Amino acid sequence: MELVNLFVKSVFIENMIFAYFLGMCSYLAVSKTVKTAVGLGVAVIFVLAITVPLNYLIDNYLLKAGALSWMGEQYASLDLSFLSYILFIAVIASMVQLVEMVVEKFAPALYGALGIFLPLIAVNCAILGGSLFMQQKDFSGISEASVYGFGSGVGWFIAILAIASIREKISYSNIPAPLKGLGITFILTGLMAIAFMSFMGIKL
Repeated sequence: MELVNLFVKSVFIENMIFAYFLGMCSYLAVSKTVKTAVGLGVAVIFVLAITVPLNYLIDNYLLKAGALSWMGEQYASLDLSFLSYILFIAVIASMVQLVEMVVEKFAPALYGALGIFLPLIAVNCAILGGSLFMQQKDFSGISEASVYGFGSGVGWFIAILAIASIREKISYSNIPAPLKGLGITFILTGLMAIAFMSFMGIKL
């Protein structure tokens, strides 16, 4: 039940877009069509689901103060936590490169549609944010870190899919000229964030 609660919380209550507004650059740029939004959303789910538990292991067995005690007593006092950012980003960049190669091989049309934003997942603040929040929350095991990473990715996917669906529909609407494009998207994002605040009362 704790893992289910953590999953629901990461998807709805602590949504990367609507609660923290992380990953907004990709969210705004790739949400013009549902097809590209789905492609990028799935890529974000994969990267978060892999990198958060990997970075959990790195943090707990390499970086934290005393994490290297398994190598011997002489290493028990070592604290390599200052390397967190570098190693977290290295893991993220590796996974993004893997995703990019897979998408280019099996879905070249989607690869072309996503353009520069696929490799830019490596510097998407939602991806790094997932690992940093994991570190801050101090999970008790890798299962919690894995559920949190997957849930955060699903939450980001839901957000970009929702805004892409709305943007496709409103392209046929009579929107005032000054609000067309990013203007109305920002307004819709704010309204959706307010709507997602209603999930804050959920307790399983």
